[in-house]
Amino acid sequence: MSFQAYLDNIEKKTGLTPRQFIDLAQERGFGPETKAGPILQWLSDDYELGRGYGMALVHVITKGDRISSKHVGTETAHSDPNDHLWLDGAATKPAGY
Repeated sequence: MSFQAYLDNIEKKTGLTPRQFIDLAQERGFGPETKAGPILQWLSDDYELGRGYGMALVHVITKGDRISSKHVGTETAHSDPNDHLWLDGAATKPAGY
């Protein structure tokens, strides 16, 4: 599953966009310096998100919308067509994401 697909599925499950999760994380004091553990625990406790989905959100909470070029346009399981992720919800996502 692509990185973007993880984010889109999180939105389907929770009703919250990745951007909304970033805002909620900041309200809790989570940011670029936060380790994955506390974020994963919060996402599990409050939203029943498993580790795979949680790690996708950990990435955007701590690193933003950019992803490594090693995941762009490859034939790997986590391949994405772009080097950045759409964080503002599936309903507004442009073609090509």
